Amino acid sequence: MPTLKVIVASTRPTRIGRTIGDWAAAHAVRHGGFDVELVDLAEVGLPFLDEPEDATTGRYVHQHTKDWSARIDAADAFVFVMPEYNYCFNAPLKNALDFLYREWAHKPVGFVSYGGLSGGLRAVEMIKPVLVKLRMVPAGNAVAVFRRQMMDANGRLIVDDDLTASADGMLDELRRLTEALSAMRLPA
Repeated sequence: MPTLKVIVASTRPTRIGRTIGDWAAAHAVRHGGFDVELVDLAEVGLPFLDEPEDATTGRYVHQHTKDWSARIDAADAFVFVMPEYNYCFNAPLKNALDFLYREWAHKPVGFVSYGGLSGGLRAVEMIKPVLVKLRMVPAGNAVAVFRRQMMDANGRLIVDDDLTASADGMLDELRRLTEALSAMRLPA
């Protein structure tokens, strides 16, 4: 079964991303199309990009980069649980992407975004050119969490039929993309 890494992008102490990420990972497990691993960038703790060489060389000197490389290389697909900050994606996610190059290639990525008025969808649109440069394939189906309407007073996600259906649609598409792209990840 292909491996899906659900990456929680926010590292803020007051974030709601981990709550949403826990739900997304549990939902992906119930979906049944992937082996699922939750990856929390706050726990990974990557420093600001500190490798002496460009990521395209694949020559990493720091152990944290080698560990990150192995973790990402082992994935077949991703879901980014990502906030919208000032109409854009957040710096820890961009930093995590920039550490590597080859490891991201020919893998699909879905989005569970969150924010105020746009549910994080502006951030999703902003990150897509970065992902295409990394030769990733963004899924068309996405999940948007509108913070004020979908989080209760205790900070719990309100899961309804629409949220479940959008997550299922994204995961179904990711599974099809994973199968289609698998041949491109084989050694030449």
